[in-house]
Amino acid sequence: MTSFERRQRLLQILRSHPGIRVPELASMLGVSQGTVRNDLGALANGGQVSRVHGGAVPSGDQEPASPSFTARARKNDAAKLAIARWAAEMVEDGDSILLDASSTVFYMARFLKDRRKLRVITNGIEVARQLAANSTNTVILVGGVVNSDGSSITGSLGEEFFHGLHVQKAFVSGSGFTLEAGLTEVNIYEGQLKSRAIASADQVIALVDSSKFGKVDLTPFARTDQINCLFVDHGISPEWLEKLSASLLCFNVCDPEEIIHLES
Repeated sequence: MTSFERRQRLLQILRSHPGIRVPELASMLGVSQGTVRNDLGALANGGQVSRVHGGAVPSGDQEPASPSFTARARKNDAAKLAIARWAAEMVEDGDSILLDASSTVFYMARFLKDRRKLRVITNGIEVARQLAANSTNTVILVGGVVNSDGSSITGSLGEEFFHGLHVQKAFVSGSGFTLEAGLTEVNIYEGQLKSRAIASADQVIALVDSSKFGKVDLTPFARTDQINCLFVDHGISPEWLEKLSASLLCFNVCDPEEIIHLES
């Protein structure tokens, strides 16, 4: 296989396997990871793929309509992408899932493109836009008041929606996390809605990048004993690793492997 043929095959694999990683590509092509990275560099120079260490935002996807949400999503984006990539592995075809309006969960939605027949409940407008593009999914956007940045919906109407509701897995983030306070949120209305939402889930999965550890914000919404699994990035401090290891909380430190996406 010539270099040209191998790179065309690379593009074919990327089209059929969104979010695939370098080691997996090397195995599928029967070449070294160094060869794959060289080929990807050539394709990136030609504007055919986009690469970011620790992850990537697919350039061809819908970009957030809100500038403030975009700015929030780009903060610590490599950590959020690593967490999002690994958390997405917990979702299987046909699952009923609850997704909040956080930027980390927004990235997670981008790694769910190959899942089918998901039943999704979310208060995140950007999350809903991503997953509704797959016609096999059923996406329910919680009703209520649209926040000023246009990225989420909160309020008592949304909270009432969760009465009698049951989902398999809830994926949530927050603006702060400690073992004593659990997950906290700077926006009181977001916190109230998340508190009501996670009560309807069999499993609560927390996606918290290391910059949030040690912070306690205005509204607690999930105690640590309500969290079934915590995903954090490699930036977590040794002190926090020790604390988590000593606690009863199940946690995963997400490996920031390189992820590749096609350009539009």
